[in-house]
Amino acid sequence: MTLADGLWQQVFVFDHYGELLPLVRNSLIAGAVIGLVGGLVGVFVIMRDLPFAVHGISELSFAGASGALLLGVNVVAGSIVGSLAAAGAIGVLGARARERNSAIGIIMPFGLGLGVLFLALYKGRAANKFGLLTGQIVAVDTPQTTWLIGTSVLVLAALAVMWRPLTFASADPEVAAARGVPLRGLSLAFMLALGAAVALSVQIIGALLVLTLVVTPAAAAARVTASPVLLAVLSAGFAVLSIEGGILLALGSTIPISPYVTTISFTIYGCCRLAGRRRPRRAVRPRTT
Repeated sequence: MTLADGLWQQVFVFDHYGELLPLVRNSLIAGAVIGLVGGLVGVFVIMRDLPFAVHGISELSFAGASGALLLGVNVVAGSIVGSLAAAGAIGVLGARARERNSAIGIIMPFGLGLGVLFLALYKGRAANKFGLLTGQIVAVDTPQTTWLIGTSVLVLAALAVMWRPLTFASADPEVAAARGVPLRGLSLAFMLALGAAVALSVQIIGALLVLTLVVTPAAAAARVTASPVLLAVLSAGFAVLSIEGGILLALGSTIPISPYVTTISFTIYGCCRLAGRRRPRRAVRPRTT
């Protein structure tokens, strides 16, 4: 057996696949719900230019999850608390883009430092530490699934309530303000919804690569459509496909889930980018006089 064959068998292992599949039933359910939430939230992340904020929130979500792991309490709850704290701080401190980026730059190292401290103090299984950073597929038990689904329902309900005014405010904030849309309150509400979505994504994909679930699907969808409705549908579909495909490919392998999810998500983006190159060229035609 060559070295390449050995590496290939480590990346894609399908021995006893049918027996292993029931072990990730909860992860598949949670992944579908998280993909839906991440894809829909990602639409406004792209519209409002917030990818950097997603990364900043994920760092404090990692700190909250690490602290919960150290204390022996619910990791999902700790992750959500950390995310909401970061999202709230960014929303309050960063009304303008320049101020927001400065706030994120301050919060990110603080959250990462806390997370590293908590993991250094944690004396349990090393897999639990690694999973918070790079994702895990078999550690999602029934209580965690309940937390994930319940939080996802709340985020989806919040998005449904503020979808239209948030779309208006994201597309043309000056006109929206003139029409009486409460921009500051709406921005804070969305940041809290984004924080919850990031916390959910961290449970499966890990804190380091959460951007691939919240940002990449929406960015891919934006390459092939300008329709707000189709943008949301494609973004959610791409996110669900990425996370479910990543879980199924990672099953049986010793490699974390994150490389699989990121590869699928990036491949979708690459295909959409290539497809999107043709659309403007066909749409724009020179006028003749």
